[in-house]
Amino acid sequence: MLYAILAYHVEAEVMSWSAEEDAALMANLRKAHERLDQVGRLGPAARLGETARARTLRGPGDGTILDGPFAETKEQLLGFYVVDFPDEDAAFDAVHHLRRANPSAVYEVRPIRLFIPGHAFAETAAEN
Repeated sequence: MLYAILAYHVEAEVMSWSAEEDAALMANLRKAHERLDQVGRLGPAARLGETARARTLRGPGDGTILDGPFAETKEQLLGFYVVDFPDEDAAFDAVHHLRRANPSAVYEVRPIRLFIPGHAFAETAAEN
C-alpha cells in the first residue's frame, strides 16, 4: 500500500540554519533515504520551497488565488515522501529512521487513496 509521509518543521528554524548545518542534516537524511531505496520502498520525495512563496487557490467558481498557505499551525509542511509498504506499521518503521536523521521534525503518515504516476523529472537542487 502506498503512504504519504508528510514532513513538518518550524520553517523559521529551518531557514535560520547555516549552509553547513543544512548540508549536514541533508546528509543524514540521505542515509535514511538510501535505506528506503535499497529495499525498494521509496517513491517520489520532495523538499518544498518556503511558504512565503506559496499560493493557494480557494473559493467558489474559478476561485481566487491568495498568497500563502495560511497555516494556523506552529509547524509548516516542508516536504513529503511517497513510500510503498505492506502496512502502516512498516511505514512507521521508516518514519522512525527519518526522525532519527531529523529529530526536530514532525512526521505524519497518511494512506494514499489514489496515485497517478507521471514521468520522472530530472533531480533539481534547491534554489537559494
